[in-house]
Amino acid sequence: MFPDLRDSNSSKFQVSEFILLGFPGIHGWQHWLSLPLALLYLLALSANILILITINQETMLHQPMYHFLGILAVVDMGLATTIVPKILAILWFNAKAISLPECFAQMYAIHCFVAMESGIFVCMAIDRYVAICRPLHYTSMITESFVIKATVFMVLRNGLCPISVPVLAAQRHYCSRNQIEHCLCSNLGVTSLSCDDRKINSVNQVLLAWAIMGSDLILIILSYAFILYSVLKLNSVEAASKALSTCTSHLILILFFYTVVIVISITHGAGMRVPLIPVFLNVLHNVIPPALNPVVYALKNKELRQSLFKVLRLDTKGY
Repeated sequence: MFPDLRDSNSSKFQVSEFILLGFPGIHGWQHWLSLPLALLYLLALSANILILITINQETMLHQPMYHFLGILAVVDMGLATTIVPKILAILWFNAKAISLPECFAQMYAIHCFVAMESGIFVCMAIDRYVAICRPLHYTSMITESFVIKATVFMVLRNGLCPISVPVLAAQRHYCSRNQIEHCLCSNLGVTSLSCDDRKINSVNQVLLAWAIMGSDLILIILSYAFILYSVLKLNSVEAASKALSTCTSHLILILFFYTVVIVISITHGAGMRVPLIPVFLNVLHNVIPPALNPVVYALKNKELRQSLFKVLRLDTKGY
């Protein structure tokens, strides 16, 4: 005769915090992962700061390509700092609780920095395309003004578009479950706890991924297709080799970045029985590129390598 008050109260209940459990299936010994993660984080910070100092001090590096590399270094440090301190707090101090606003803020920051990194890769690909395919027009096309406009556009695009992710996640109703089998607040991991329909969140995630990451990847592929076509037309093997060598470091980073993105998307979409794999890949994708990017560029780029040795006061003879 009377309505069930328990059901009514339950439907109005909203959790006040989420609990990040860490790496699924290995909670008993996941703290051992803290050491390599901490080392990768320290490498990411120190290497990227060194890159920024080197680019700032060496006038020979005051070129568009290195300006983009400097912006990439800032983005990488932001991405690593967004997630690693919280993961280490979970593994070292069992600080698994995170408030809803903090969780949604982290969700936004991750999407923003990852999209920004993708955008900078596009700018660097365009820079290499003009340098190799339109060398006579390089100084007139890739100017300081171009770098500023491209950076502002990327900041606005990648700062505004991902806002929909945390906004839609915050509109879900979290009435009972609050434990997330993850080290960070991923969109799908958080919204899977909601008591109402989260279809709009999943659709928005897919559309956003295709609109930003998909379009960026298409532009990068087109740029390098034109670069390869131009290089193949060169009669000199030495000239072709020199042209491609300037793109090697960029290509290595792009292949790693987008390959992991695609693998993560496939594993999430397939609903893998071993959730550790997508979670582990997700964490690595946000930690390894910030540490890997400056190392790869330092190893593969002669100008940057020589400038780094000069800043570190090392003997550059033979390098």
